[in-house]
Amino acid sequence: MPKTVSNSIELGTKAADFILSDAKGAPHKLSDFDAATAVLVAFISNRCPFVQLIRDEFASFAREYQAKGLQVIAINSNDADAHPEESIDAIGREVEAIGYSFPYLKDENQAVAKAYGAACTPDLFLFDGSRKLVYHGQFDASRPGNGKVATGEDLRAAVNAVLAGGKPATEQTPSIGCNIKWTAGNEPSWFSNAA
Repeated sequence: MPKTVSNSIELGTKAADFILSDAKGAPHKLSDFDAATAVLVAFISNRCPFVQLIRDEFASFAREYQAKGLQVIAINSNDADAHPEESIDAIGREVEAIGYSFPYLKDENQAVAKAYGAACTPDLFLFDGSRKLVYHGQFDASRPGNGKVATGEDLRAAVNAVLAGGKPATEQTPSIGCNIKWTAGNEPSWFSNAA
């Protein structure tokens, strides 16, 4: 199965603002969540096996940590014309089926994925109260076919540190997943067709 590793993004990078809509047409912007102690921006997919493996545990993780002050925002940046299962309507069905309790937004023109440097799904960006990047790593060590159960161990440790007023460890294992499905001609400079 082809896989892509998340880009190396410097810790301390400021979260890029955005305005994106959910499946019901409601717009959401980063500043809507200014009151949150920490914000997780997660680039995910409906079709990627790496996301499908963790999505139930990710939904559970989000419910648990939203009650503690973490705001989760999921974004789908995949080309919906080439992959209809990534359409805005499919996102709405995914929210209902999996029980996502957070905004799941569509990045139609892929500008937000580019602004964040997102390369794969899942690609996780955890920001502290100042909206500076403190964690850009894996959910956990589970991968399709490796027999490991999704627990969210790595992300949980990072969020726990931030919510306790500290910082996650600077040694972070990159996320691995499916490459973002860029619209033809819209591929960023870091994208490789080999991925």
